[in-house]
Amino acid sequence: MEGADEKRGLGGRKPKADPSTHRYVFRLTDQENARFLTLFEASGVDTKAKFIVSVLFSREIKAIKIDAAAMDYYMRLTTLYGQFRAVGVNYNQIVKILYRNFSEKKAAAYLFKLEKQTAELAYLCKQIMELTGEFEAKYLKE
Repeated sequence: MEGADEKRGLGGRKPKADPSTHRYVFRLTDQENARFLTLFEASGVDTKAKFIVSVLFSREIKAIKIDAAAMDYYMRLTTLYGQFRAVGVNYNQIVKILYRNFSEKKAAAYLFKLEKQTAELAYLCKQIMELTGEFEAKYLKE
């Protein structure tokens, strides 16, 4: 019989040291429920029970607010930065090819055209930097 008692304790979930046995029920109106759900979603807690307990006993709740517009701007700016790097690499390759394959006079004429485009690109880069400065000033305040 001793062997049968030992096998019984091997399976199943281990019992908790301090199980939650007390239950309370409360009801909310539609408006209260909407507000409760908003607070619950903002908290990032995985279960409503944990959220309610943390609110009742004044535990700290961290709410993370993600601004979709800011994320979109940041992602597009990152993509644009990658494209600028690619343009820089291509620029160096073009200059080498021009001097290798064309006469100096012809290469200088093409480089003059390339310089105009580079000046426009530099102006665009300056505008992007100003917009980014405005963006950071607006979103880093909040």
